[in-house]
Amino acid sequence: MRTIAIMMMVGYHTLYLLEYFGIRYTGVPGPYRGFWWWIPIVIVSLFTLTAGISLPITYSRSPKTPSFILRGLKILGLGMGITVITWVINPYGYVRFGILHFFGLAFVLATFFLRFHYVNLIAGAALMAAGIYQIQTWNLPSPPWLLWLIPHRFATMDYWPLLPWFGVFLVGMFVGQTFYPQGKRIFVIPDLNNPAVSALTLLGRHPLVIYLAQWPVLIGILLVLFPGNVLPHFPRLPF
Repeated sequence: MRTIAIMMMVGYHTLYLLEYFGIRYTGVPGPYRGFWWWIPIVIVSLFTLTAGISLPITYSRSPKTPSFILRGLKILGLGMGITVITWVINPYGYVRFGILHFFGLAFVLATFFLRFHYVNLIAGAALMAAGIYQIQTWNLPSPPWLLWLIPHRFATMDYWPLLPWFGVFLVGMFVGQTFYPQGKRIFVIPDLNNPAVSALTLLGRHPLVIYLAQWPVLIGILLVLFPGNVLPHFPRLPF
């Protein structure tokens, strides 16, 4: 699932950059409706669900809560780095609470839900419902200082608040706890331990590294192929 999500992510971000740099019209980023609106929703849903499923499995095999908190803080720190970089590139639409900010905070908060089971399903469904309600109606109070929690309308390159996405994370935890109690799978799947499958799952074992590496790689390729389109989007730094 993670490998599929990664392949979709890289493809989507390639189209995003082609549109952002004005190289070719792709419709990405476009209006928040229609086909292109659903692609990032599906991608983030896959990543969030699999992260939630994996967390209780990993905890069952190595119950060290502080390590999950430290991992979350590390990812959150990387997200703050993304904030600084995008602010330099685009002060108007820089990333205030993007996907790394979300996952960093989600890993920290999820440690308090490891003791629960059905509570995770109920809480997850409630958070998802509240987030979807806000996006469709915008009736919940959404001051700027709560943009990390409640969906907020503003210009940004990347934005994934806790509502509704932490709800997806909690549902994933419930799925992991249900089908992998004590970290052991309760259902049988075919033995697919062969080089072809190992190659296909390799990407899914390193999602964070690939997420970070894709940006300089994709921008570097476009910079070589279309320097006249890419260079004007970067400010002239005084060094």
